[in-house]
Amino acid sequence: MTEQTISQSISAYLASVAEARKEHTARTYANALNVFSAVLKERWLDPETTPAEKLTEDAVTWLASHLKAYSSATERLYITAVAGFYKYLAAERIADVNLPRLDLLIKQRTRKPGIRLPQFPADDIERLLNHISDPATLPVYTGDDSENLRLREMRDRAFILTLADTGLRVHEACALRRGDIDWNEGRGVIIGKGDKQAVVRFSTRCMTALKDYLSLRSSLDGGFGRPLASLPLFARHDKGAGKKVKPVTTTTGRNIVTDRVREILGEESVGKITPHSFRHYFVTTILRGSGNLKLAQELARHSNIQVTQRYAHLSDDELDKGYYEIFEKKD
Repeated sequence: MTEQTISQSISAYLASVAEARKEHTARTYANALNVFSAVLKERWLDPETTPAEKLTEDAVTWLASHLKAYSSATERLYITAVAGFYKYLAAERIADVNLPRLDLLIKQRTRKPGIRLPQFPADDIERLLNHISDPATLPVYTGDDSENLRLREMRDRAFILTLADTGLRVHEACALRRGDIDWNEGRGVIIGKGDKQAVVRFSTRCMTALKDYLSLRSSLDGGFGRPLASLPLFARHDKGAGKKVKPVTTTTGRNIVTDRVREILGEESVGKITPHSFRHYFVTTILRGSGNLKLAQELARHSNIQVTQRYAHLSDDELDKGYYEIFEKKD
């Protein structure tokens, strides 16, 4: 094994982190190892003079005890950084580290991360979706740019309904092509998270909005000289695009949501509803309609059912209703 002090090994480890990670991450890891060094000194183990090969997994339990005064998020970050240091020592054969024991100690001595329930303004989302689903709310445009304004209006409505009724992530929706959609079956094939191919379903209101938008866009698509199936489902309609059919970016997708939320719900709702809010809405709607956790997991394409379980909570109204149906029910 290489003869190095703990301090020298920490410096070498942090140098490797700085090369491979972002600056912010490297700074966090440096902070974590500084705290770890201070904990070692409190235990009469001077990092400057103690050989790294003398370091045992027990030092992680000392660190875990010290970190109880920190937030749970900071604890997890710092433990991850120090665990990485131990793995570095083992990989470089600087110290004989029992990695399974290290993992067990971390699991036993650190706090479990709390489950955060997804928060989103469900009532506001319903208002927004009801508004854009109603043909009577479509504005009338006049003037030289009226065609582009109409196209943009119809695209934005179809885009938001697609997010809400398919559970697609914003980058997945932006990447859709016309040929990805089976218009007879109301389905689409996408390449989702982790480069996995998946089938998504489209609601009737969503398919109607898409067809209305593409019908209005037909002259633009037909005159572009490319097969329709290869064209983006959602296209740019701005001066920069001109008569070309260019796909929207994820930034444009987020701006679509922001602009329509501001227009329909008001400035106070901007920021409260994001593209991902519609994914929360999608999963919650499935669970409330079916109560089937596995169904929600499959339709949302969650690889881990624990992610879906975060949504399986009842509102206060539902709890009240259930309680009174049981305890106030008359024979």
